[in-house]
Amino acid sequence: SFGLQVYEDATAYKLTLMALECGYRNFFASVLAGNQKGFAQAVRDSGIPRDQLYICGSVVSNRVSGYDAARKATQKGCLSNLQAFGAGNIDYLDQIMLDYPGTDAASIQGQWSAFQEMHEQKLVKSLSVSNFSPAQLDAVLQDDRTTVKPVVNQLPYSVAYHPPNPTYNIEENAKRGVLVQAWAPLGYSLGGRFSTALKQQCAQIGQAHGNKTWAQVALRWVVQHGASFTMQTQKKSHFIENLQIFDFELSAEEMQLLDGLA
Repeated sequence: SFGLQVYEDATAYKLTLMALECGYRNFFASVLAGNQKGFAQAVRDSGIPRDQLYICGSVVSNRVSGYDAARKATQKGCLSNLQAFGAGNIDYLDQIMLDYPGTDAASIQGQWSAFQEMHEQKLVKSLSVSNFSPAQLDAVLQDDRTTVKPVVNQLPYSVAYHPPNPTYNIEENAKRGVLVQAWAPLGYSLGGRFSTALKQQCAQIGQAHGNKTWAQVALRWVVQHGASFTMQTQKKSHFIENLQIFDFELSAEEMQLLDGLA
């Protein structure tokens, strides 16, 4: 998906139209980016039917503690999403994501209760989380009040940043029926630093696959390990490049080499 970053609504508008032109149909418009209105207006003006798009919003409600306080904060966040997306006549979401878990199990369960209400009201089709550990996922999954399970857990994950066993988090989430979506799959922030040497190693591997770029190799590594990813860019060439990773496959030896670069 294309994940919008922190910039003003006008930039979000321009980049969303660019992404749509390049073929993107899956979007992550986080409340943390502060530009959901600009994104929504671009969707409206694109003329692309709503049912051809997959739109995910997000809520930040981890700054309060306790079931009731977390539930109320999350309800407020859900309403804020709908109001912002309403600027582009978007009246439902395909997914909404908790950007961060609450401070304890009760708080997480309060957050999830508000999400389930939104789902019951048919304002969102699926629910997801971000930055959740296996134990924090279990706070949701093992709660008798849970009727709708998270389908995605967005985590920092890249060739430059991953556990010693690069598939550990993916496997732990898969056991719980949850797909990992990598954020910062090309580095920066918690996605790790792609040094010049690391980029050169990825690019060298790419030469054997029709001169794929270092970024295409790094994204292909994420996909072959069983995760999806959300990416960001402000260049049309990169929008196009990042989609062209499904026409080649890394060998087991190449995957093992890349596993050892973090």
